[in-house]
Amino acid sequence: MRSLALLCLLLFATPTDAATPEQHYLDLRDRYIAKFSKAKESDETFKQHDAALNELTGLLRGLVGPVTIKGLPAEGKSNADTLFKGDSGFGHLDGLGFASDGDKMQAVVTTTSLLKHWLREHREDGMPQQIGAAFKSDRFYYQAIQDSAFAKYAELPIVKPAAASAAIAVLGLRGNGDLKGPPSEIDVVAIQGEKVFFVAARDLVKTAPIPACEKVWTQMMAKPVDKKDPRGDITREDNAMTAFTACFARAAPSQSWFATAIKKAQSQLDLLPLR
Repeated sequence: MRSLALLCLLLFATPTDAATPEQHYLDLRDRYIAKFSKAKESDETFKQHDAALNELTGLLRGLVGPVTIKGLPAEGKSNADTLFKGDSGFGHLDGLGFASDGDKMQAVVTTTSLLKHWLREHREDGMPQQIGAAFKSDRFYYQAIQDSAFAKYAELPIVKPAAASAAIAVLGLRGNGDLKGPPSEIDVVAIQGEKVFFVAARDLVKTAPIPACEKVWTQMMAKPVDKKDPRGDITREDNAMTAFTACFARAAPSQSWFATAIKKAQSQLDLLPLR
């Protein structure tokens, strides 16, 4: 009787604890990260690492489904391009990555579930936890893709496609050094259903310095360094950059190049399959 009762429980039990496809991907990814982060570098290790990325790419293709982005390769690969913890580029947004020759244009397509998980993983980095707030933060555009820092200069008021639940465009500057200068990169993020699209294009628009904001920068940098702050020079520059980009965001809509920047952002959005 006990065996019969157990059989009935097994037959009629609801598989509430079954792992979702996203969780299966994340569990496998984390196991590989643990493995390779402890492994000694060797040809065999790198061979296994490439095989692991290929396996994860296969899972991501199943999660994301077919994607066609105009001007980019038809087949994407894992945007998380290293599983060695501590490597440059570790921790990129989980999703399928696409890139043009020379990486002048890059894209990531993921799911809302993977995006939310990734935001939680970067909570301690200061990443906003709400999707809308993250899309307005320069931290998202810095940590989601590429290995270079990103400074957000302004938001661009694009028209959201009817098929999308959200669409945001930002104007900024990316680099490994000084991030003060005429911004030329436009990044666009859109959500349709459970799919999240992110496109970043370098050197897409030509802008120009704004004299009033240059004055703000000069004034901020002229302030004395706090001697009690061991990072006094860096803190002063960070504060100057914050004030400078805030000024730029306020003044940008009145600049002659702003309308062109909006058109460029809208054209990026048009590359996505949001129909």
